[in-house]
Amino acid sequence: MKKYLFIIIAVLILLFCVSSMTYEQQTIVPTLQETLGNQPFYNLLSKIEVTYWGKTISVETRGYYYFIEFLVRKGLHFVGYGCIAILFYLMYRKFKVQFSVICALLSTFIVASLDEFRQTFVAGRTGIFDDVILDTAGAITFLIVFKIGYVLYQKIKSPSLRTNSASD
Repeated sequence: MKKYLFIIIAVLILLFCVSSMTYEQQTIVPTLQETLGNQPFYNLLSKIEVTYWGKTISVETRGYYYFIEFLVRKGLHFVGYGCIAILFYLMYRKFKVQFSVICALLSTFIVASLDEFRQTFVAGRTGIFDDVILDTAGAITFLIVFKIGYVLYQKIKSPSLRTNSASD
């Protein structure tokens, strides 16, 4: 039980540290310019537009490297908070909390909200409720996929246990 609590605290400390960084400290644009010098998938990416915070984000409006950075950053929001939701779920389940999925989802929403609020105090950063929605969508998606995977795993595992115990 302690390991789940320790992992969640470690992840939240990491999140706090990353959220404390200014945009200039976090930007991956120089790395993208160096790594993707020939702009692979430019034609494909130039057809994508994302509405975010009331603005259209695209290769045309932001430039190739800044658009890729936007996609990476928002993808990390989605995946990162999805993983945080699973950690919360596993902890709640270990502590035998009723409605573990709902508690995990609410905890993730609260952490995402507090993180975005905190970013309003960091130079060059903005706290945006759109990110909280994205984070929560990641949490919902990961929890659903995790639950489906767990149920399938249990169904696959159960027949083999019965077969092994019958032969003992």
